[in-house]
Amino acid sequence: MAAVCKDDVEILKPRTDKREYRRIVLKNSLQVLLISDPETDKCAAAMDVGVGSFSDPDGLEGLAHFLEHMLFYASEKYPLEDSYSKYIAEHGGSTNAFTASESTNFHFDVTTDGFEEAVDRFAQFFIKPLMSADATTREIKAVDSENKKNLLSDGWRMSQLQRHISMEGHPYHKFSTGNWDTLEVRPKAKGVDTRQVLLKFYEENYSANLMHLVVYSKESLDKIQSLVQDKFQEIRNSNRSFMSFPGQPCSSEHLQILVRAVPIKEGNKLRIVWPITPAIRYYKEGPCRYLGHLIGHEGEGSLFYILKKLGWATGLYAGKGDGTLEFSFFQVVIDLTDAGHDHMQNIVGLLFKNIQLLQQSGVCKWIFDELSAVCETDFHYQDKVHPIDYVVNIALKMRMYPPKDWLVGSSMPSNFNQGIIQMVLNELSPDKVRIFWVSKKFGGCTDMVEPWYGTAYSIEKVTTSRIQEWMSLAPNENLHLPAPNIFIPTDLSLKDPEEKIKYPVLLRKSSYSRVWYKPDTMFSSPKAYVKIDFNCPYASNSPEAQVLTSIFARLVMDYLNEYAYYAEVAGLYYVVSNAESGFKVTLDGYNHKLRILLETVVDKIAKFEVKPDRFSVIKERVTQDYQNLKFQKPYHQAMYYCSLLLEDDLWPWMEELEVLPNIKAEDLAKFVPMMLSRAFLECYMAGNIERAEAESMIEHVEDIFFKSSNPICQPLFPSQHLTNRVVKLERGMNYFYSKEGLNPSDENSALLHYIQVHRDDIMLNVKLQLFALVAKQPAFHQLRSVEQLGYITFLERRNDSGIRGLQFIIQSTVKGPEHIDLRVQSFLQMFETQLYKMTHDEFKSNVNALIDMKLEKHKNLWEESWFYWKEIANGTLKFDRIEAEVAALRQLTQPELIDFFNEYIKVGAPQKRTLSVRVVGKEHLAEYKATKSEVVQPGEIDDIFSFRKSLPLYGSFRGCAGHVKL
Repeated sequence: MAAVCKDDVEILKPRTDKREYRRIVLKNSLQVLLISDPETDKCAAAMDVGVGSFSDPDGLEGLAHFLEHMLFYASEKYPLEDSYSKYIAEHGGSTNAFTASESTNFHFDVTTDGFEEAVDRFAQFFIKPLMSADATTREIKAVDSENKKNLLSDGWRMSQLQRHISMEGHPYHKFSTGNWDTLEVRPKAKGVDTRQVLLKFYEENYSANLMHLVVYSKESLDKIQSLVQDKFQEIRNSNRSFMSFPGQPCSSEHLQILVRAVPIKEGNKLRIVWPITPAIRYYKEGPCRYLGHLIGHEGEGSLFYILKKLGWATGLYAGKGDGTLEFSFFQVVIDLTDAGHDHMQNIVGLLFKNIQLLQQSGVCKWIFDELSAVCETDFHYQDKVHPIDYVVNIALKMRMYPPKDWLVGSSMPSNFNQGIIQMVLNELSPDKVRIFWVSKKFGGCTDMVEPWYGTAYSIEKVTTSRIQEWMSLAPNENLHLPAPNIFIPTDLSLKDPEEKIKYPVLLRKSSYSRVWYKPDTMFSSPKAYVKIDFNCPYASNSPEAQVLTSIFARLVMDYLNEYAYYAEVAGLYYVVSNAESGFKVTLDGYNHKLRILLETVVDKIAKFEVKPDRFSVIKERVTQDYQNLKFQKPYHQAMYYCSLLLEDDLWPWMEELEVLPNIKAEDLAKFVPMMLSRAFLECYMAGNIERAEAESMIEHVEDIFFKSSNPICQPLFPSQHLTNRVVKLERGMNYFYSKEGLNPSDENSALLHYIQVHRDDIMLNVKLQLFALVAKQPAFHQLRSVEQLGYITFLERRNDSGIRGLQFIIQSTVKGPEHIDLRVQSFLQMFETQLYKMTHDEFKSNVNALIDMKLEKHKNLWEESWFYWKEIANGTLKFDRIEAEVAALRQLTQPELIDFFNEYIKVGAPQKRTLSVRVVGKEHLAEYKATKSEVVQPGEIDDIFSFRKSLPLYGSFRGCAGHVKL
């Protein structure tokens, strides 16, 4: 179907899409896509400016990124600092931006009634921003803090290493984020004023003809057009040409190389990369998608299937890597086992044998047609997403594709062209390859250091003849093309639910299971969502049990991989994963063949047996995952400790890691029948499924587990139904727990300041939510923008199994967590005054914004299912929560909000319960050790488990007999 634009360009849109689209070009040459969606609760806009980090001046790395930060501050029309972000937050919205290689993207969303002014404020970024001198130093520090949080991230480190090993004259080689050194120290040493260069960079590059705007609203296209013309026509057009960076970034010295690199985390990886013809030139022919599909396939006979069978790999991805209009890379990324690391040459040999197989087989039209059909179905039946995500995605495509393909981009290859696919396949040759081999085993064996992140590496040349030798020595395995995909859905018809059910209904309840059912009455989509939570008391009664359950869940998926991969390609996904009290099976996607997959998964669980070779591989991977927890960001560590302090049934991962080495395959073989011997199934079935189908599916599962002559499972005893209990902090107490960061190299410290408020209660919920909404942006502005404590700074609500509270989370290299804790308390004292001064109109405006946010409809089946599943998992079962909370908000008065603050949040309030978790990083360790008292201070938590045992617990919503009303 097509939406006709003003200039008669037909924009291809999904068959199921009821939205209207229009392309317009303003007189200043700004290209705009207007989207009218009368059903939306949120409006959004995204501006993509055609200049990015590739345009950074030499010696001022990160300037484009720094400019992105500076535009948020203020404008001539709205000179009050931070007033844009404040306005967005007060109207239930969010805002952000990012800098890419060749563009910078700014975006926001708000509730519908605040959209017009939000658009006006947003437009000022591109008309007359202030970029004041006093904000300059602060924002350079913010960029520096952002960079510091990435320094120990392997993703950032390896990406920069690939860029570093390229031609110095090509912008791909550059460091794009920027830091204090590149934006302050070095320019100053050369007598360069960074702000003056910034203003010049803005003047020269932020031209209307280099911009693409997407605006999403519930108004008619004509009204949106009028708004856009009014607000954006003043953007200056200096008729700049798009900066062009022709040529590949790699010369011959950067090809035919083997790079050994040392990561931060445990684990071994191979990244094999080739420069190829820019993929964007042939997006309708889809050569990278076709080749990525075949090289990255996981079915029987595929490269991954063979590497997995040999015990050499645990994951493989193939497809397009970095790229622009001028260059592209194709990459194959393989997660290696320790044994795979020892067979790197064999693995590279097998990869090139796989490429040789594709050469010999020729380009297959039936495979292209099958892939094209899957892509077409996915496009036409795509789930609706949040408007802010939608506009960002489209804005990024507008520079790359003609207007008719702005929505579809390269997602739907439709022109079969054997020659083009063959041309790109020929480019995946030994004489153009770049091999990045990543392992901690190379520590101490490298001779070079990447300058921006400090990654240790070495390079050696790899000739074509050497790779041919690896091919000849590679195992002689039966590599072959995939079979036709039996999971491709052919029935996309919609079931007619017998009744319009607003909330999940309890379909059936027995000693075996409880089944919740919610047919699709919202999305008109041929998809379903099924979740079965196996509550097994023996799965979580010790650290060993927790680890064994985790290995079991991963092994089930490992055994099914080559079969279920076909379902995944066809848009039907499944996962078997650990749950709080056992494991859960989740299926999501096209409903046509969902039952076939469910029955296969259930059968694999019921007939589970331990294969020692696969057990060893999975155990190795699980061990690495546990070991890598010490490399978590400090604020994630703080969140973990907070959960460990509050949740009564949580085992510490350090204990789980301690028991892992001694766990053997025979332990798992004994454990699984024991784990399954007592079970209760909590089930949720939603989407394009009829009531009888839902019942029949669960009956099948019950028959397998509970009703055979020798049943695998017995029902739980009443005493075994699982609860989730949370520690009840003592009133008037300020608890604190301090811990050194787990990674001694990490400079960052972190604070989590938690205020526990209440057990789930509708009126208290809305008071807490309203306070969080009102305080969120002022907290960010004061603690991050003004005090510059750290890039990661946020205030949010917390919910532990229905126990509600508030948490401040700040990660910092600037100050230690004890100091930050004091700053949080100072903020609360300062904000108290703002709260008391709030006018009645401001109060009502915030209430209305929160109501609008609550009434925002679920965008797709997955989102709706997740909302209802949280009610089931917590045991709260308030499926009408939104309506109840909106009704309570309409009754709420301003004095009641202030009373709530005075009772639960205010510094020194007698009812207040706080817990501060302080993770101390390398930068602040000496100070921490110097001031740490030998004597335990009032409120100090010395031992987590003694603390947990010493306090009462809140009542659990789960596992209460008779809780469910039919």
